Amino acid sequence: MTRPLLPLWAALLIAAAAGPVLDAGFPDTYLWPATLVGIGLVLVALIGRRSWSSLFVGLIAGLSFYFAHISWATEFLGEVLPMVALVTLESLFFAIGSLLVTLAYRWVPGGWPSTVGRLALLPVVVAGLWTAREALVSVWPYGGFAWGRVALSQSEGPLASLFPWLGVSGVSFVMVGFVAFLVEAARAKGTRTLVVGTAAAAIATVLVAMPAFPVVADGSIRVVAVQGNGKAAYLDKREYGDLLRAQVEATEAIGAEDADVVLWPEGATEIDPTEDAYAAYIFNLVAERFRAPLVAGAITSAGETTWNSSLLWRAGEGAVDKYDKRHPVPFGEYIPDRAFWRPFAPDLIDLVQREYTPGTTDAVFDLGDVIVGVNICFDIVDDQLMTESVEDGAQVIFAQSNNADFGRTDESVQQLAIARVRALELGRSVVNISTVGTSAIILADGSTLEQLDWYTVGSMIADVPTSSTVTPAVAVGRQLEWLASGFGLAVLALARLLRRRHG
Repeated sequence: MTRPLLPLWAALLIAAAAGPVLDAGFPDTYLWPATLVGIGLVLVALIGRRSWSSLFVGLIAGLSFYFAHISWATEFLGEVLPMVALVTLESLFFAIGSLLVTLAYRWVPGGWPSTVGRLALLPVVVAGLWTAREALVSVWPYGGFAWGRVALSQSEGPLASLFPWLGVSGVSFVMVGFVAFLVEAARAKGTRTLVVGTAAAAIATVLVAMPAFPVVADGSIRVVAVQGNGKAAYLDKREYGDLLRAQVEATEAIGAEDADVVLWPEGATEIDPTEDAYAAYIFNLVAERFRAPLVAGAITSAGETTWNSSLLWRAGEGAVDKYDKRHPVPFGEYIPDRAFWRPFAPDLIDLVQREYTPGTTDAVFDLGDVIVGVNICFDIVDDQLMTESVEDGAQVIFAQSNNADFGRTDESVQQLAIARVRALELGRSVVNISTVGTSAIILADGSTLEQLDWYTVGSMIADVPTSSTVTPAVAVGRQLEWLASGFGLAVLALARLLRRRHG
């Protein structure tokens, strides 16, 4: 059995330090190498551990990471409890994933006792298991929580060119696999230092020098995107109609402009223009003024069913298309299994009165000359939804959000980093428009065309490139994620059988 590299007390200290180091690679600090170092710290703390101690070490690493990474969750409703509950859940998954990694370090070298087994197969298995854990928590329970995948730290790092080739899960796999290789190279006995060092340098060079996938622009669309800076937080004190008024005033401040589309954020109006004549009148005025359709966030309903929606509104025609948010936030936009959870925190559960229903509509609008993909806030983390929008013909992505519940925390810039990753991965320009920021237009190469400051009234007016290029990440979809995860789990199981057979 592999001996632990560290005594338990030291492993726990390393695990506690690993979390903030992992987080440092993400916005707002953007120290992208830190996440690679953090991965290495976690792996070193797990090698050679017994099962229960690896769970404990993994739990501490998960807690230290998520408490640092999503501290902004305390801003929502002004409560600490939701963040503690979410951090605990994610950390339990992190602990289970850590146990699997520890078993890989215990079993794989026994099944394949060779230099190739240690330096080639073991890192791939460890990376596959890490990817499997990230994949699971991204979709389960209640639609999952994909925040914190290590790849998302690389939106502006030298590994960013990998996203259109490999997608988010593929980049996570490569990052963990490379770090695991370095760890094993440092531990290897009887292997020449020069050979291992050369191999590591060669791998790093290939990863960093990977050319950007060629995305061909096939046109452009002139977008007027408006940040109204209204009182859009859930607990903000406002009068009925204040949000719509803020968006209208910000839009009126724009001079004479030609436009192909006017874009407002999620939560642009608390008055449903499909039901209210005054709101419909305002929507018509905006569309008439710019002689262009208006895409705006609104709350819509039918009977007792309510949706967080995006409307495609044409002057004189009304809402000609509608996208209902497919990925509403559990415990934020609705309470899943309310009767079960209410006894644990009745005051908190009762405070969340919103009960948005997940949408079933497609996530694209046909503007005539251009098809746009539409996603609302938390949708941006949903791999399947984002890929489907491109498969359905989206040539540019509109990302509408309302970040007002999280103030000036890292949540907004973390979400913008995810939007940047999506632009690279999908090969599409992304217009990220928020009620209060951070709003930006990001091109398919990850560069920023325009950006607005937080908590300001403003607009972005630009000719945004469109494209129909299909990147490898879109073509392969989640199959790479399943392949990496399945390989890691299958080899781990096989290694266990071989180890048992060898006695």
